[in-house]
Amino acid sequence: MSVPFADLQLQYQNIKSEIDEAIAAVIRGNAFIRGPYVDAFERDFANVASVKHCVSCANGTDALYLAMAALKVKPGDEVITSAHSWISTSAMITHAGATVKFCDTDGATFTIDPAGIEAAITSRTVGIIPVHLYGQPADMDAIMAIAKKRGLWVIEDCAQAHLARYKGQMVGTFGAAATYSFYPGKNLGAMGDAGAVVTNDAALADHMTMLARHGGLVKHQHNIEGINSRLDGMQAAILSAKLPHLSYWTKARQSAAIFYDHGLNQIEDLVVPQAAPDREHVYHLYTIRHPRRDALAAHLNANGIQTAVNYPTALPLLPAYKRFDHSAMQFPNACHDQDSILSLPMYAEITKEQQDMVIDCIRSF
Repeated sequence: MSVPFADLQLQYQNIKSEIDEAIAAVIRGNAFIRGPYVDAFERDFANVASVKHCVSCANGTDALYLAMAALKVKPGDEVITSAHSWISTSAMITHAGATVKFCDTDGATFTIDPAGIEAAITSRTVGIIPVHLYGQPADMDAIMAIAKKRGLWVIEDCAQAHLARYKGQMVGTFGAAATYSFYPGKNLGAMGDAGAVVTNDAALADHMTMLARHGGLVKHQHNIEGINSRLDGMQAAILSAKLPHLSYWTKARQSAAIFYDHGLNQIEDLVVPQAAPDREHVYHLYTIRHPRRDALAAHLNANGIQTAVNYPTALPLLPAYKRFDHSAMQFPNACHDQDSILSLPMYAEITKEQQDMVIDCIRSF
């Protein structure tokens, strides 16, 4: 028996009739660009995400750009984000016109350190983008307190945190806006690229909608210069078919995480994910730490168990940010983690037998 890192084919087979009918309906109606299926998904996802407005777009990267552009980020501004994330978070700060300021993580949850945020603020700082990495919410009380005190906006990067909650409140409802990715492997994934920005601010939602649709809410009426970032009807219909299953899939991931915890938390040198109090982790990824990460990964892969490293280089140390001349000493937690993190197989359909195989293989190592 082998254990894949994720099993999108199994997910499809489990709801095949629903997905196939959703695709067929789009084809029958020629509703390929925007249209009723996109409108329906935006309404339904806004309801699930506990917000008033959902602006769909082509992918989660565009979602970040749309949010910052609508908040009128400009050259000379600085935006603070985590040193440990996927590059979309930081790259879109640059593409929106601002300068990215990196902040270290807290050493336990992989999320941004509020104390580091305070230290990174300058007179040019306009906003903060906390990342709810791997599915665990960042410390939103502390982050929002800093933002309020300093007059900064907050955009939550929820790309990996669908349905995660902080003290019972849904992530994505704290800041001015929040961004989501529906990349196929996400907890709610399309069968292609897809994304969205959510907000409770109607004016901000309208501005982001115009930006995503060539600058207008009505075809041929261009109020501003926008971009072309539209969720296509096929992906919207697929996401709508999957959305009713998201709560069950989330609970299944959380149960699988508990099973891993029980099997792994007594192993010497291995650290299981640390879920902070009052934060509901949705385990997009189940990421452990081990000082001999590469050897452990090779051992698991040789025994038919797929793993991944999310992410092997802290953002400030990537060649893309060589211009800042950052050093590992500036981001000790993020840089320590880059050498020890390992993501294990995690998906809603994983079986206890598969997890036992992973646990046994780690124990044998």
